[in-house]
Amino acid sequence: MSRSLRFLAPAAALLALASCTSESRLPKEPEQPSFYRSLAAPNARVDAQAAREMISLYRGNNGLSALALDPTLQEAAQAQASAMASANSLSHEVRGTLDMRLTARGMRSVSAAENVSAGYHTLAEAFSGWRQSPPHNKNLLMKKATRMGIATAYAPNAKYKVYWALILAD
Repeated sequence: MSRSLRFLAPAAALLALASCTSESRLPKEPEQPSFYRSLAAPNARVDAQAAREMISLYRGNNGLSALALDPTLQEAAQAQASAMASANSLSHEVRGTLDMRLTARGMRSVSAAENVSAGYHTLAEAFSGWRQSPPHNKNLLMKKATRMGIATAYAPNAKYKVYWALILAD
């Protein structure tokens, strides 16, 4: 075997091995945390479990109890976010007062609070905005709260694009 072929043989073997490697064996980039995922897209939904964990951790850091996701509060939050998006209006009362909306769902709550917002494209942005706003932060840190529901609605032709509703209750 000629001297040049001896040097090419190992290189050819490495190339052959490299071509056998499938993409599934290559390391994948870590998935972006859901609280950084943009919700300014059709059918995008906030990760309610991630929101619950984030808010509960914040509450825990302030000496308060964790929250549980409540299906009825989830539905009420989704209805409010969707109503605001449809009306292109940021308002607590676009579909009636919070008490009226919860009563219509058969909920009787001694303590309930709602944070609404719009224009935030990620959960991280919305949560940060709520913490920096004294009235919204007061709701996040409501002592009697044990349950929550959170939702978003996307309206591509509306002023704010993404509408948020968070409901906390005892």
